[in-house]
Amino acid sequence: MVSISAYHTPGVNGRKALGKATPLANSFSLIEYNEYFRFLIMDCPTNSTIPLYLKEFARLNVTDVVRVCEPTYDKERLVAHNVCVHDLPFKDGDVPPSSVIKKWLELVSERIVMAKQKQDEQPAPTTIAVHCVAGLGRAPVLVAVALIEKGTDPLDAIELVRRKRRGAFNNRQITYLADNYKRSSGSKGTAKLGSAIRQSPMASGTSPQASPSDSDATSPHAQAAGGSKPNSTSSTVSASRALFKKIFGSH
Repeated sequence: MVSISAYHTPGVNGRKALGKATPLANSFSLIEYNEYFRFLIMDCPTNSTIPLYLKEFARLNVTDVVRVCEPTYDKERLVAHNVCVHDLPFKDGDVPPSSVIKKWLELVSERIVMAKQKQDEQPAPTTIAVHCVAGLGRAPVLVAVALIEKGTDPLDAIELVRRKRRGAFNNRQITYLADNYKRSSGSKGTAKLGSAIRQSPMASGTSPQASPSDSDATSPHAQAAGGSKPNSTSSTVSASRALFKKIFGSH
């Protein structure tokens, strides 16, 4: 099978560059899972744009499309081209319920097994496309969940998806991934710094400078007054700032 890199033409912020003449320019974000499987985050098609999407789906070996928003197109047009459509809707700006997570991970597991079996005969890695409306909230959350289940540190998963798709996730979704989501194994693999992220305006993609109120709330003096050790608090503040720079510094 040809290397996955051959199918990832660099675009703006890691998105798939498809040419200035097409409405799909810079609308695709490929997230590699391994050498034979990947995710495609995108915005939602419409009946008028479906032919353009189908052309790219064939090139990128998209086997499934997961819709997490209300339908905006006739799925039978995809099914006719051997693309399975799965409806896993949940509220805009929210985090996925356990029922959605269960079905999503079952699909991912099944396709990973299939991709491994067919890796030598496929022209490109097996790809699951997932979209909400703009591809900035609900769809990226599901991809991050799959990465975390793989064993990726939650903060690294957040950083990877945001690097590929600028503006992905809101505060609630970041907190869910960093603090609240638990792998099936029950191991989170990271310190709980999501609470620090949600207090920062950077979670919405703004400047990585902390506001005065944030600095006051986490200052060593304020923590010391509560009985915490100054050195420990200082380390926590430093870790949080390093985390902010790591995830949001390039934006």
